[in-house]
Amino acid sequence: MKKLIDKLEAEGSLAREEYLFLIQNFDNELSEYLFEKARNARERIYGKDVYIRGLIEFTNYCRNDCLYCGIRRSNKNAERYRLTKDDIMVCCEEGYGLGFRTFVLQGGEDPYFTDEIMVDIISTIKSEYPDCALTLSIGEKTHKSYQAFFDAGADRYLLRHETANPEHYAKLHPPELSWQNRVNCLYDLKSIGYQVGCGFMVGSPFQTAEDLANEMLFLKELKPHMVGIGPFIAHHDTPFCNEKSGTMELTLFMLGLIRLTLPNVLLPSTTALGTIHPLGREKGILAGANVVMPNLSPVPVRKKYLLYDNKICTGDESAQCRECLQTRMKSIGYNVVTSKGDCITE
Repeated sequence: MKKLIDKLEAEGSLAREEYLFLIQNFDNELSEYLFEKARNARERIYGKDVYIRGLIEFTNYCRNDCLYCGIRRSNKNAERYRLTKDDIMVCCEEGYGLGFRTFVLQGGEDPYFTDEIMVDIISTIKSEYPDCALTLSIGEKTHKSYQAFFDAGADRYLLRHETANPEHYAKLHPPELSWQNRVNCLYDLKSIGYQVGCGFMVGSPFQTAEDLANEMLFLKELKPHMVGIGPFIAHHDTPFCNEKSGTMELTLFMLGLIRLTLPNVLLPSTTALGTIHPLGREKGILAGANVVMPNLSPVPVRKKYLLYDNKICTGDESAQCRECLQTRMKSIGYNVVTSKGDCITE
């Protein structure tokens, strides 16, 4: 199996059957072999730098009813909130002072935040912090909306596709949501000129090893600038409340495969990894990731933005999150850097 890892390192891709064989048969020894190759690949391009993104979760209202998500519209127990523009600017001011040079505006698909309102927020952030990158993660929009946000100054867009299998997608989402529309949105974003991020859950209900192998082919075809993956973790107020969580081991293995398949990609070590294991984020970096995303949201609302149960860092101040992550990364030989952290293309 190590020969397949060597082949992936040399060629940047494998056949579906080869990815599948690795995913079905990996063990600790093969994982460590893969992680060493993945670290070499990321350090060749990004060195020991770890980029930080300041996450601002500005609304937990959502029009969608995704079966796995804690802020789905049917969850009547969710305590809803929206940050004002002034609230968001205070988060940016605090984050900038802590060294953040990328802000990520993330929220549910909230109809309150019209294109006009979002353009005003985006343009104000970019006007006040022109040396910073601005990432949006606010779901499926029209090409016209994406263009308006880009013209206002948005640089990047995160839109998890969740699965490369349309049939699997239909089992995770209500009928009004379409896998094809989600993928079309990703290609719209690329055509406009965004740095584009996609991603998926590892171990989500009904997911097969074949699905994960297909993810690798999908990523190779899309060529995103960023890929966000993490283990599926159930939320108690969703239809999937009793489903088993994804494993850290398989998530880390997928991180390593992604790094060798897309050596230049920006690859976060996610909060979900840190939730499923106390050293999950460190292990993610050691598996080939190079981004962490501490929270800049006001502490009083953090526990309200729960996509899954037991999310970590909901009570820490922003400075504590920043310092904590810096210490954690330093402990494994990596450096949190003050940089926009653009995807390096060859």
